[in-house]
Amino acid sequence: MIVCNDDHNTFEHVARTLARFIPGVTLNRGHEIANVVHSSGQAIVYTGMQEPAEHYWEQLKSAGLTMAPLEQG
Repeated sequence: MIVCNDDHNTFEHVARTLARFIPGVTLNRGHEIANVVHSSGQAIVYTGMQEPAEHYWEQLKSAGLTMAPLEQG
């Protein structure tokens, strides 16, 4: 599952949203991921089973993050 860079989300919002919805992501890790999103244009934020990935994808998208289409696997 990939979060993409955009012009409307702050580093803080991205970090807090990832920490809130992705298991095992701390606020500090969220900031690290936000930096990767900013510098690389995108970052993988979750890999795993399809069902939880779909759930997390919806939560992040609903919180305003710009998400790449979820790959069907």
